[in-house]
Amino acid sequence: MLARANAGNAIKKARHTGWRLVVDRDEDDAVSLEIGIDQDDNPAFNGINMGPYVAATKLALSSAAKTIPEQHDLLVRMLRLPQIYVYALWLHDEANANNDVIIPMAPAPAELPSGQTMTVAAFEDVIADLAKEFDFPLFDKRDGQLVPSQEVRLLVPDIKRVLELMRQISDLSQDITNRKAGHIRIACLPGFATSHLPQVVAEFLKGRPGVSLTIEPDRPERILEWMIGEQYDFGITDGFIGHPAVDRHYLEIRTVCVFPKGHALEAKTQIGPADLENENIIHTRRDSDFFLKLSRCFQDAQIPMNSHIEVRQFTAACELVCTGVGVSVVSELDAVKYQKLGLGFRPFTPSLPHGLSLVRPILKKPSLVTLEFMEHFRDSLIPFSINQAP
Repeated sequence: MLARANAGNAIKKARHTGWRLVVDRDEDDAVSLEIGIDQDDNPAFNGINMGPYVAATKLALSSAAKTIPEQHDLLVRMLRLPQIYVYALWLHDEANANNDVIIPMAPAPAELPSGQTMTVAAFEDVIADLAKEFDFPLFDKRDGQLVPSQEVRLLVPDIKRVLELMRQISDLSQDITNRKAGHIRIACLPGFATSHLPQVVAEFLKGRPGVSLTIEPDRPERILEWMIGEQYDFGITDGFIGHPAVDRHYLEIRTVCVFPKGHALEAKTQIGPADLENENIIHTRRDSDFFLKLSRCFQDAQIPMNSHIEVRQFTAACELVCTGVGVSVVSELDAVKYQKLGLGFRPFTPSLPHGLSLVRPILKKPSLVTLEFMEHFRDSLIPFSINQAP
């Protein structure tokens, strides 16, 4: 058909080569069945196709349903120019060919507005212009049939590579839209990198093979610097007092007293400062907000706190408690992870919640997959949070 484009009426000379049946599998997925015509003019199954042209067929049909008047009784045809990789929907009016409409399908040359209706004349003009761009013959005539010229055959491998790249871009775009692709940079407290976060990440990545992550543990001061500098997408920290460039979601996590398995404290239903009067206390560093609250709690109860080991993170305190060198008050989130390693725990009273801040840069627009991960992580904390409904 392309070789005859300059002569006009190219569409009318198109040859019937078979049928295409589009089968919807779900809202975003479809396959097409190709039925050709064999040498004896009988229908013959050609194969099953997927990819951008199948999805484009659905879009073209949807566009036709919205733009073509209902009173027009049009035959739906697939117009295919395989030599230049142009596919279009041809809506033909047998009663009046002047009503015929062409809808090019993506991927298509820039000159063809994919998904938009065109008149037959306009489509033929574009095809003719595309033909003129070549300084060599596109077709040879053999045995009464038009076949691609040798020059065109040399272009086919490169064209196929371009189309494959376009298909990959289309698939990646769809994955990004469906939150199945992307990269998330997470900054977190060191304890989260080894206790709670890995399991949350593993659950999140199920069904998202195109998503990758960077997890960087560090102290709260550095996490704040990274958020302000927009170096990371999401942060998990404590002791955060606020910053105009950082958005925060604040949670209060329940705390418990942890002790080695078999310790006398197992007989208690809850544990307070008086129960720890003669115990070696493993606690967070003295300048931390949580240590100040814990120390004040002992002072209010007029019980001396026997400071034994100072650590930075709750996970380190749990590790030490498992060895039997003391007891500690940590977040229930961390205590649960160490139960299988011989750690026991009971609620600590009075209530002494550990404040946790989930932060992100305000001026850096998060990706869809980042927002979904943040929501997933928040949900994972609900069972351990105070006044947080599932």
